[in-house]
Amino acid sequence: MNITMTSKTLFRYFSAGVLALAFVPASAHVVLEDQAALAGSSYRAALRVGHGCNGSPTTAIRVFLPAGVRGAKPSPKPGWTLAIRRETLAQPYDSHGKTVREDVVEISWTANSPVSYLQDDWYDEFVLRATLPAQSGALWFRVLQTCAGSQLDWADIPARGTSTRGMKTPAVLLEVLPSGQAGHAH
Repeated sequence: MNITMTSKTLFRYFSAGVLALAFVPASAHVVLEDQAALAGSSYRAALRVGHGCNGSPTTAIRVFLPAGVRGAKPSPKPGWTLAIRRETLAQPYDSHGKTVREDVVEISWTANSPVSYLQDDWYDEFVLRATLPAQSGALWFRVLQTCAGSQLDWADIPARGTSTRGMKTPAVLLEVLPSGQAGHAH
């Protein structure tokens, strides 16, 4: 099935994505590569980690998936151990003719040794793929960054709206946009 959109609709989606980028404060140090995506789509979340904790290297990243994100699959990283935590769903869903009763709610990557630590001066990405909810709106990913001797809990969410201006450790924002009308492209 192809999605057909007018140039006006595409511009509106692009503009919303650019606006979402404009509200990412300079202090946000864990961000998504693509900060806007269509509702109901398969989404590649590349979480960018730009520094350690107060000068110390990152030794683990734990991502808590927002409600409605389905079928998450992480990408392994050489030198890091991958772990997945699943929970029973309050509302099972159907995926390719199969009822899914439990799903991934948390993914973590842990460095196997000091050689694999993400040094404070370095940058890296931690990647997962999942299906986004069918409804549009803001999705907040909590990310716990563990470093040698400390942690940063990227969990702050604004009481209203999506501006994280002034927040010390904002959660990672994904703007889920309306998917438009599905149809054939001719």
